[in-house]
Amino acid sequence: MQGLTDFLNEISGLVWGPPLLILLVGTGIYLTFRLGLVQFGLTGYSLKLAFSRNQDTKSKGDISHFQSLMTAMAATVGTGNIVGVATAVALGGPGAIFWMWLSAIFGMATKYAEAVLAVKYRVQDEDGEMSGGPMYYLERGLKQKWLGVLFALFGAIAAFGIGNMVQSNSVSDVVQNTFSIPTWVTGIVLTVFTALVILGGIKSIGKVTSIFVPFMAAFYLLAGLIVMVLNFEMVPGAFATIFQLAFGNEAIAGGVIGAIIRYGVARGVFSNEAGLGSAPIAAAAAKTDMPGRQGLVSMTQVLIDTLIICSITGITIVMAGLYESGDLQGGALTSASFEYFLGGIGPIVVAIGLIFFASSTIIGWSYYGEKCFQYLVGTKKYNIGYRLLFVIAVMIGAVASLDVVWAFSDIMNGLMAFPNLIGLLGLSGVVAYETKRIRQKIKEEKAEAKNAA
Repeated sequence: MQGLTDFLNEISGLVWGPPLLILLVGTGIYLTFRLGLVQFGLTGYSLKLAFSRNQDTKSKGDISHFQSLMTAMAATVGTGNIVGVATAVALGGPGAIFWMWLSAIFGMATKYAEAVLAVKYRVQDEDGEMSGGPMYYLERGLKQKWLGVLFALFGAIAAFGIGNMVQSNSVSDVVQNTFSIPTWVTGIVLTVFTALVILGGIKSIGKVTSIFVPFMAAFYLLAGLIVMVLNFEMVPGAFATIFQLAFGNEAIAGGVIGAIIRYGVARGVFSNEAGLGSAPIAAAAAKTDMPGRQGLVSMTQVLIDTLIICSITGITIVMAGLYESGDLQGGALTSASFEYFLGGIGPIVVAIGLIFFASSTIIGWSYYGEKCFQYLVGTKKYNIGYRLLFVIAVMIGAVASLDVVWAFSDIMNGLMAFPNLIGLLGLSGVVAYETKRIRQKIKEEKAEAKNAA
């Protein structure tokens, strides 16, 4: 078994190697300029649209802009925000955080483009619910159904690993280590919770995540802000360290600049999933009158996930300085860093944050996997079977050893990106056209509002 795990880890290293990371960031850079720096000029409007009380209720779709964003946030805000950032700092140093930020800025354009295409090429299933995502824009937009099938296959498999068993395993492990609760007890609770949410479909998922996700994000952000406020004199030094080690003489002289960039970009992508093609599946369900409008809402996901939540983790770790010993990695490094500032309550804060984040990831990915499965079989009448298997997998993940599952699903997760990026680049002209439309629409709305005033 160890031999199989090692082999899969080698394959995973190849899949997630420099070519994919360059393609992911390169696509983001290309789309940023092709779309006229959309993430810089329209972020304010995007946030207003996402969090407005006056959500679109009349347009086609199943859930609101806000609920679609929270469903996507549920899937992406996970172990990467706590464990992934710590891993990047431990392996690449504080400078990796800068490259995580940079990849996220360009990733906002990628996320925008994914959502635009998801809405543009979505379809209604036999029950009138929306289905969309890379598999549909690869088939209906790029006219390459085989790429859509590949994406859906990778996505349906990855959902059980990265989106399910790996997450439930993380939850049961941290609960056992922090609160001494047996893994099987956590498994039962998590399984029942997951079943209650996902068996009701996207509308049930949207309602739960619209409450659950803001609460969990606010909880973790509050803890991080308390650390920074109480130790505000250390914050400028932390930022200085991040920028200095990102591309300073010390990094270049040490020959580690490549590792710094690699780990920063890789963990940023792992956290916000920009370019992997998962989030547009949720975006396709949104009630919206124009593809560009939902694209702007989805774009804010990267801002919140990486530039805010991941930054809380990263800056706290740099301020504590415990990464320098090399003895701590992953969640243990984050936990020790919060303990350094908050005492015994620190590890509890991180544990609760990880429980919330990983649990929400399971909910979000259940929808992604189901839609990929539905595309493969051509009907939604078997979806209930997929949901039941997904619920059972939660329990298995909570109590089983998952080295092989982690490695295999990590490969599937990475492979999702290749057909999706081909679709984004091939259909970039469509995205540019829809961007011109939404920009013109925003101008008209502002003019109307001005005249009405």
